[in-house]
Amino acid sequence: MTFTEKLLRVPPPLEIGGRRIKRYHVTADPAGIDPEVEKAAYAILPSLLPEPDGTPPATFVVLHRGGDSGAYLNAYSWVWDNVLHFGGAAAGQPALGCPDLDPTHFIKTTSPWIGCVWELPPILHERDAWVRHMLADPAAPDLDAYIADSLPEGTTGDR
Repeated sequence: MTFTEKLLRVPPPLEIGGRRIKRYHVTADPAGIDPEVEKAAYAILPSLLPEPDGTPPATFVVLHRGGDSGAYLNAYSWVWDNVLHFGGAAAGQPALGCPDLDPTHFIKTTSPWIGCVWELPPILHERDAWVRHMLADPAAPDLDAYIADSLPEGTTGDR
């Protein structure tokens, strides 16, 4: 398998279940992720989010459309002040227990995997952004600044 970077898009944040959600989309398709796949992914997202624990309610997600029938949604939520909670869902990927090849039929995954090489670049950026805006000055955490601080669009390797 020859490795090729994929495209990284950064749609505007949203709010779901009281959590502010930063979004990253990964795909090889220059047209982006199909709106039906996106709609189905965000429909399952609330079930991937942790209960509030007093940490500012922030999450970042990576929605990845694979090169085959698969689609993947990784939700990384900040909990316990400085820890990432992971929740994952997949569609169209029988190897992860999906019942069919439909990229809009998302199910929660039980695999301990947290992301593939194209899904991991946001994690480093988000770690540094959380430290910069939420932890560096405990007297003045700035959730709005954290939400506004995303990777630029480009490819997954433009870091």
